[in-house]
Amino acid sequence: MMQKIVIKMQPRCGRCRTKAMMIAAKASGSVSSVELQGENKNQMVVIGDGIDAAALTSSVRKKIKNASLELVQQL
Repeated sequence: MMQKIVIKMQPRCGRCRTKAMMIAAKASGSVSSVELQGENKNQMVVIGDGIDAAALTSSVRKKIKNASLELVQQL
């Protein structure tokens, strides 16, 4: 079942945003879309099937330091 995961993060630079997006794209499961939203591009929206939201947030937190899981929604 497709799901939408929103992770709020506070990247320090554009390179950190790129690293976070690469982590999300390589997440286990079937990722179909990764995009940045919000006025400061501080929310990452991942859409896919079979993605472990907690593991993804933990992986992003290891690189970006400030990341929190905001929303998991079934589509």
